Amino acid sequence: MIPAILRDPVRALLDMGREAAGEIVRVNLGPFRPYLVTHPDHLQHVLRGNAANYTRDGVFWRPLHRLFGDGIMSDGPEWELSRKVLQPVFTAKHVEALAGRMADAVAEGVDELSGPAESGREIDVPESMARIVNRTVVRVFFGGKIDMADAERLAPAFDSIGASVVVRYLLPSVPYSVRVPGDRAFLRAVAAIDDVVVPLVERHRGRPDDGDDIFSALCRARGPEGGEVSARWIRDNLVAMLATATETTAGALTWLWPLLAAHPEVAGRLYEEVDRVVGRDRVRPGHLASLPYTGQVVQELLRLYPVGWLFPRMVVEPEVVGGVRLEAGETVVVSPYVTHRMEAFWDRPEVFDPGRFSRRRSEGRHRYAYFPFGGGPHQCIGMHVFAIEARLIVAGVLARFRPVACSPEVATPRMGASLRPRQHVRLTLRPAAAAA
Repeated sequence: MIPAILRDPVRALLDMGREAAGEIVRVNLGPFRPYLVTHPDHLQHVLRGNAANYTRDGVFWRPLHRLFGDGIMSDGPEWELSRKVLQPVFTAKHVEALAGRMADAVAEGVDELSGPAESGREIDVPESMARIVNRTVVRVFFGGKIDMADAERLAPAFDSIGASVVVRYLLPSVPYSVRVPGDRAFLRAVAAIDDVVVPLVERHRGRPDDGDDIFSALCRARGPEGGEVSARWIRDNLVAMLATATETTAGALTWLWPLLAAHPEVAGRLYEEVDRVVGRDRVRPGHLASLPYTGQVVQELLRLYPVGWLFPRMVVEPEVVGGVRLEAGETVVVSPYVTHRMEAFWDRPEVFDPGRFSRRRSEGRHRYAYFPFGGGPHQCIGMHVFAIEARLIVAGVLARFRPVACSPEVATPRMGASLRPRQHVRLTLRPAAAAA
């Protein structure tokens, strides 16, 4: 499999999953031989049923542990403390209470698109989506404790990290004492992130306020015995939440515009719903309940292009799953991208069809046939933030503007820590009133 993996890792993994048709298979990569798990029954066992036996450790996690350290993206006591502190901040009820603040930030970000739309200038889609997301992150995560100039330094650094770990993923057995392409860019990006985050932690750690933002919750945290948590623990959790929040929303919405360009019938139905519900106003949280198709578009977006496309796990104790004995220390690879595109579990899986997430067509679907945020105890705690933020951005942009040209019309994925288009996506907008 090595030649296929080197040519196109994402396509090679998908082809393996389809050929296996739900069976657990071992992938021969020379000295490294992970198992690929794709069937929803097996996924439910690994991610939820016996999740304690499958830890976030091993060669695939080492590149990201250099960024995230020990916190919400780890396992063991550090993860348990992080989850306990952060879970209350990310409940659906709490996130909904912050939705007004999120909507204000989205509206301000969308306003910045007026100049290019009126002049007919192209916008850089990843950059524009990240800028809108950053405004939301500043409000919800920092409570205004960081200025936009510093916040905007983070997105390029996270994007650089996503691309720079590719070689480490492809050559997982190479020790870190040996430099490979991407290592220097990775270290520069981590330094850029720490230049923003570490001074912020040092300023606020000793005098936390009673704010309802994520940063305040981390600064107020206490260890298992009531003692003060370390500055490093706050930093690790804050960086992990920033990375996942920025990458998930900005990354997913980058795929939206080529898909709408290629599927005018979906675009037309989406525009009609936004026009009818929001009109030309700023989108508000109260609009979301009346935007069901917008929500289905976002769900289908994550089915085809889940940003967290690879969830590796390391086996702790030997056990048999799906008739295959998994030994301690072996790696299990779980990929929403693969399972979401398998004909064994989805009808016409390559077709962009938001209607498949209507209530009627969703009935009877296996819980782990669709898992863009993972599952079990390690399910992404930021999924409620994404669900609200993504719909606010989609509806907010389309209430004001219409896409008139997108390049490329069909984008293909490239491998990285997250799934991004191989091509650079550019978009031309026009004010919605003029387009109508």
